[in-house]
Amino acid sequence: MWKILGRIAKTGIATEAPPAAAAQKVGAGETASVPRLHQEILDILGRALTIRAVDAGSCNGCELELNALNNIYYNLEGLGIKFVASPRHADLLLVSGPVTRNMVLAVQQTYAAMPAPKLVVALGACAIDGGIFGANYATLGGLAPVLPVDHVIPGCPPEPVDILAGILDVVRRRLPPESVPHV
Repeated sequence: MWKILGRIAKTGIATEAPPAAAAQKVGAGETASVPRLHQEILDILGRALTIRAVDAGSCNGCELELNALNNIYYNLEGLGIKFVASPRHADLLLVSGPVTRNMVLAVQQTYAAMPAPKLVVALGACAIDGGIFGANYATLGGLAPVLPVDHVIPGCPPEPVDILAGILDVVRRRLPPESVPHV
């Protein structure tokens, strides 16, 4: 036991530092921090937003980043944004991965079960254009041939702050201009 404690004392902390709350690049010259994104989402939504996430055949990289949104640092549920199991309760459909031929019907049925107005977001390079998988015998490529896409969040996989910014962007674009506060 002393040998292990000595090794721990000699090695020190071997974990990575937590993400900094400093500004991160979001898009064309725009910077965003997690607290600012939180406040803007709360200002715009003013109520809960429910998301139905569908994995249409991904490598699970995007799902890991989605799970990170539920941790204590990003605190998605504290903003009133929740993931739901039923598309009947969803405001936004978030699809990750290339759409495999086996998932086409499931994705279309999920979209059909959602109440109007329906928001659809393609999450990651695979959902946008097929990514490294492309269109082949097993996949149709991106989500656009299957459903009307309102917004895309690029990346392989996109970081949680980019996903937050993408959710904010799609909600901001779909709301009437008079209801969107100027921050």
